[in-house]
Amino acid sequence: MRAALAPGVRLLRALPRDSRYRGLTLVLTFLCYTSYHLSRKPISIVKSQLHPNCSALGPNPRNDSNSSTWCSWAPFDGDNYKELFGALDNAFLVAYAIGMFISGIFGERLPLRYYLSGGMVLSGLFTALFGLGYFWDIHVLWYFIVVQVCNGLAQTTGWPAVVACVGNWFGKGKRGLIMGIWNSHTSVGNILGSLIAGAWVSSAWGLSFVVPGIIITTVGIICFFFLVEYPEDVDCSPPLHHVMTISEKDPEAVTSNEGPLSLSGQSSVDHSNSPKEPAEEPEAISFLAALRIPGVVEFSLCLLFAKLVSYTFLYWLPLYIVNVAHFGAKEAGDLSTLFDVGGILGGIFAGLISDYTGGRATTCCVMLVVAAPMLFLYNHVGQNGIGTSIAMLIICGALVNGPYALITTAVSADLGTHESLKGNAKALSTVTAIIDGTGSVGAALGPLLAGLISPTGWNNVFYMLIAADVLACLLLARVVVKEVRGWCGYMARKRGYVR
Repeated sequence: MRAALAPGVRLLRALPRDSRYRGLTLVLTFLCYTSYHLSRKPISIVKSQLHPNCSALGPNPRNDSNSSTWCSWAPFDGDNYKELFGALDNAFLVAYAIGMFISGIFGERLPLRYYLSGGMVLSGLFTALFGLGYFWDIHVLWYFIVVQVCNGLAQTTGWPAVVACVGNWFGKGKRGLIMGIWNSHTSVGNILGSLIAGAWVSSAWGLSFVVPGIIITTVGIICFFFLVEYPEDVDCSPPLHHVMTISEKDPEAVTSNEGPLSLSGQSSVDHSNSPKEPAEEPEAISFLAALRIPGVVEFSLCLLFAKLVSYTFLYWLPLYIVNVAHFGAKEAGDLSTLFDVGGILGGIFAGLISDYTGGRATTCCVMLVVAAPMLFLYNHVGQNGIGTSIAMLIICGALVNGPYALITTAVSADLGTHESLKGNAKALSTVTAIIDGTGSVGAALGPLLAGLISPTGWNNVFYMLIAADVLACLLLARVVVKEVRGWCGYMARKRGYVR
């Protein structure tokens, strides 16, 4: 007697062909960028182990070394260890910021599958090399700096490629919600990276890097074998981004049903009987042309300051918890994951609200305004108890990472398929790289400034973060005003005041 077909297989067979491939693309790109962030997180967990509180470990077994730093890992055993940690962060982030502007240009001109999988293998190699410094007993600062620079350049292959792939498969519709959920890969990667790095941080911190390096390499190989770049490659229907049609002249003439949840990918106009002719491949957009797309400059500069705040937390939050709340390295790493849990919720909430209201900039601005006082409160009352600390970390994570997630996903995809491009989706990688590259300048500045300011007190670090939040909000003021005017005009027309 033969068993009935497995329920999962029946479900797959019931789904349309387009749905299966779109689901595969979402899952693969999610796993890819999860592994990218998973491999970035270990450095923030291992910092407290490179320069621990040696006096708490008992008497010094080596009489010829400093009694207060005998257990530290040279060259991070001096009083300037915070500045050296800042240099490590900055080496990665400056290389990432510079490489990102170039990466988008390559991403438009090279096969995305090769580009993404190759970058992941290289990133895995350099992540593992940092950890191998432990097993090879390397104590030269320049070794770690060079590995960080190389890793920063390799990691620039990720974001433009995955956003371009998702943008190729999904239209505008409810892009904010879909990409808000999809963008949880950032926080999931940070959480997994913290937990994996924390498992070995106290025993053999080199494995905190080697294991994530192996993971991202493995996912890169899977990506090479299974990623589909374009719907047309597997005879699926391409999404409708923005096509110059009669509907633009008469909006009531044609109504589109296309959106990211419309997995069939077909518009209300039936083109099934039209003969298929080979379309001419559109040319990739230039860097300057991408800058001229309305909104690219404003959102790029906003992301610079929003990412400054987010990456300062990414790299310095565990050390802050160790110094202020006096937790151990592993406990601080585990507690810091709550900030990323909040980031998942904030990204989904921001995408949902911006889809409902149509105001991407306004959603970002409101969350940034509320984030500023919450950061102040976390610094002053966030360590008063474990319950308060958990609640404040989740709230701050949602408010800080919500706008960051929305800009780097839905906003980038919207601008990369802007109506001024007349249906040319070849701008996706370049626009994404410009926005995220500008944001990465802030990501480099944040940890660097934290390393320089933290010796004067953690209060000053938080004042810097609050100032950055306010500046990010102000830079979106023009776009917010435009959105508000649009709403006012719509409401006036709806009430019959404007004909």
